[in-house]
Amino acid sequence: MIWKHKSGEFDLGVRARIMGVLNVTIDSFSDGGKYLALERAVEHGLQMIGEGADIIDIGGESTRPGAEPVSAEEEMRRVLPVIEALAGKSGCVLSIDTSKAEVARAAIERGASIINDVTGLLGDGKMAETARETGAGLVIMHMQGRPRDMQRNPRYENVVAEVGDFFRQSFTHAVTCGIDPMNVAFDPGIGFGKSVAHNMLLLKNIEFLRVEHRPLIVGVSRKSFLGKIMGDDAMEARFWPTVALTSYAREKGAGVVRVHDVRPNVEALRMTEAICGRT
Repeated sequence: MIWKHKSGEFDLGVRARIMGVLNVTIDSFSDGGKYLALERAVEHGLQMIGEGADIIDIGGESTRPGAEPVSAEEEMRRVLPVIEALAGKSGCVLSIDTSKAEVARAAIERGASIINDVTGLLGDGKMAETARETGAGLVIMHMQGRPRDMQRNPRYENVVAEVGDFFRQSFTHAVTCGIDPMNVAFDPGIGFGKSVAHNMLLLKNIEFLRVEHRPLIVGVSRKSFLGKIMGDDAMEARFWPTVALTSYAREKGAGVVRVHDVRPNVEALRMTEAICGRT
């Protein structure tokens, strides 16, 4: 399974990849403000690369439940210096986590190779054009609602079928807009407009969400539903459940896993792949 991006491609058939989360925000749910300073952000990015991250996903606008949007100017002020610095210090693939085409284009021009759009091309009418013109890899994520209201009362008749339908429609739209099908990957958006039950159903049925043999990206790292299942709201209580779900998601066919804590999740992937005969 090949996933193309601006600077090359990943073969995800044998070896899944880790996408390390780098939030340069003041209000992200688990590490808001921690890496707002350029030096600390770059240091953390390099640390994740050293621990085995294949992709660093850099975001300057929080998408936690209840988060308010920020301007494109502020978002670029936060992310572009980090992208430029990391692009000059490592050969790691960089991803821009944004729903704004202006931010995405500027990030690609400065060294990013992937656009991670949590709105699934619905937030900015120019995003598909930007992905096509830049040749960036594109992550299309499913989200019901918007961050400020997505967790108020999420409802589905059949969450697996509805997310799958969204992926199929989005893929058709992307290809119609001229985006290379090989550049597209999909993320079911665990925790984005979903209840705990919705999240569990999607994880249970990961393999049924695949569209046109395109890669699936799974992000459960540190999310609140883990604490609800474990009966412990402490952030540290979500660490090992995340590692467990990384192994599970790989066994179910996920090609990329998006995480905050890189090393233990890399180890979980490699062990699962060894057991499943994918090494």
